[in-house]
Amino acid sequence: MSDLQSRLRALGLLTASNTLDDIVALATKKRLGPTELLEHIADLEEKDRARRGLERRMSRSRLEKFKPMVDYDWNWPSAIDRSLVESLLTLDFVEGARNVVLVAPGGLGKTMIAQNIAHRAVLAGRSVLFLSAAQLLLDLGAQESARALDRRLHYYAKVGLLVLDELGFLAFDNRNADLLFQVVSRRYEKKSLVLTTNLAFADWHTVFPSATCATALVERVVHHADIVKIEGDSYRLRESELAANTRRESRRVKKKPVKT
Repeated sequence: MSDLQSRLRALGLLTASNTLDDIVALATKKRLGPTELLEHIADLEEKDRARRGLERRMSRSRLEKFKPMVDYDWNWPSAIDRSLVESLLTLDFVEGARNVVLVAPGGLGKTMIAQNIAHRAVLAGRSVLFLSAAQLLLDLGAQESARALDRRLHYYAKVGLLVLDELGFLAFDNRNADLLFQVVSRRYEKKSLVLTTNLAFADWHTVFPSATCATALVERVVHHADIVKIEGDSYRLRESELAANTRRESRRVKKKPVKT
């Protein structure tokens, strides 16, 4: 049995190797025929490979803990196109290499929506990478040679779905603007890009070195894109205020004298 386990492992049948005793016991108990036994082994291998593939994609996506869309308070924003967001969660835009841009002030859930889109893509078997614009540019800027930089640009260009969070929170110098433009250009009409930003397109020039640079980038991003604009007050601020009120009320109750 140990020799057979080694041979199965060498053939890449890891699940069959690890559960060989159970497979033999099941085949004996249920008197499985040759075809039934092979089908059972194939089912085990397919399920385990799918599990391991999902784990690898999740790890490589860099997605951290996030709230599922079922927790999103659709009634909080003063303006949001719910039907568009729900359509994007079906990933139809990925088939056409379209982009998605989530535009909103802080605290209205644009990152949460982007994370859920990314997660749906991972579950659908696509390669996904979720990171902030600052992380992307830090990585590209750290490359020590033109060849190394080209390899990283190629990597970011080829990933199935690239999600860049928080574009516009930091100003760009000329080099960073050029690096971002190269990533966007290499993916243009080939692979989908999801962006979250706190800036209206008309204000992108405030974080880029020149109006020409900002215009060129916007044109490539929005040419084939679904734009989700969310308006309203910060949900995080509301939660913070509610929590503060709860703490104040709790302290008031504790300090209230007990009647005797």
